Amino acid sequence: MTITHLVTHSGGFHADELLSTVVLTRLFPNAKLVRSRDVDWISPAPGRVIYDVGRIYDAEAGIFDHHQRPAPQREDGAPYSSFGLIWRHFGHDYLRALGVPEVDVSGIHACFDREFVLPVDLLDNGAMEPSVAGPLAGMTLPVLLETLKPVFDDRGPGADDRAFMDSLTVAQAFVEAAVKGQAAKRRAEAMVMTAIAEAGASRVLELPMGMPFRAAIEQAGADHLLFVVHPRDGDWALNTIRKGSNTFESRADLPESWAGLTDTALEAASGVTGAKFCHNARFIAVATSREAVLEMARLAVAEAVTDAPEGLGAVFDPAARQALS
Repeated sequence: MTITHLVTHSGGFHADELLSTVVLTRLFPNAKLVRSRDVDWISPAPGRVIYDVGRIYDAEAGIFDHHQRPAPQREDGAPYSSFGLIWRHFGHDYLRALGVPEVDVSGIHACFDREFVLPVDLLDNGAMEPSVAGPLAGMTLPVLLETLKPVFDDRGPGADDRAFMDSLTVAQAFVEAAVKGQAAKRRAEAMVMTAIAEAGASRVLELPMGMPFRAAIEQAGADHLLFVVHPRDGDWALNTIRKGSNTFESRADLPESWAGLTDTALEAASGVTGAKFCHNARFIAVATSREAVLEMARLAVAEAVTDAPEGLGAVFDPAARQALS
């Protein structure tokens, strides 16, 4: 069936129907967007997708509302907003339209639903307090998108519709960036896994470029790795590996004697010609060449293994002390 009209309610808008519109306009670029509460428009009809209005959820009829009772829920009881319903039924095709490889579509669909769509659903239904974001509660995406609505005394003709269309561009940028980020993580994961296999027992993982690496290292169970090196534009970086996603603590820090030093001072402290910079927090250092950064990594590993406290298990297994680079 050819979709000729995308129908959502008129008046003020929320993040769920705005983000739903991002998905649907990508899939049906020639369909006319109608914002209305007129019963003739919000009733199912051939060629229409109706969402966030109509008091019915019937995918076969092309209507996706969540305000009725009983309201549609996920298997775990979490409530859907219109965005969750649209993502459930159209998200796979949306990912394909963005060029996501077929092998990654299902995985990215599930991950995006969990990390991006579900929070929107929960907030829209009052199933999550905005305060869970703490001091940043006012900076969540749903709140930010709703700040793009007209102010209370801007009641000129078409004000809501103009604001909706202007906001659509902003919402589209966030959705597409999130999807592209998920797809990039998948590509990075494959590259990191290959590099881990090539590194063997080495404490240092060398990557062909800067990319997300911690999740793949954890997935591979590569607990022996302490540092990562990779080329940048014109130089090389030496990075620590954080212990988890919710901490800045690293498996091992760079040497304290390097902290905050640059150029000749760092070369003198490290003994490495080409040492260029070490962050004061000791989570990244930079060198002018691959040879220099690998030597810095070797020294950092040697110090980390020598100074390792008792009881750190596989990360500082004495049997691996011979593999310092």
